[in-house]
Amino acid sequence: MSETPVAEMSFEQAMAELEQVVGQLERGDVALEDSIKLYERGAALKARCEAKLKEAEEKVAAITLDGNGAPSGLKPVEGL
Repeated sequence: MSETPVAEMSFEQAMAELEQVVGQLERGDVALEDSIKLYERGAALKARCEAKLKEAEEKVAAITLDGNGAPSGLKPVEGL
């Protein structure tokens, strides 16, 4: 596991670590207490990935198009 706080991770970092956590849990060779910690870390990583995806979706949705369908700028998105 990375020492980087989940809240500071990029989407790619969080996804890569989440894949590692899932792999460890699927193998089943981790002690119960460690499995619980891994599960909690995995849940935080999943939430981070979902938040970063939502943020990206909102940014894409904010792109405005001109009459020809070409991007012409951004419109403000609430909460960002």
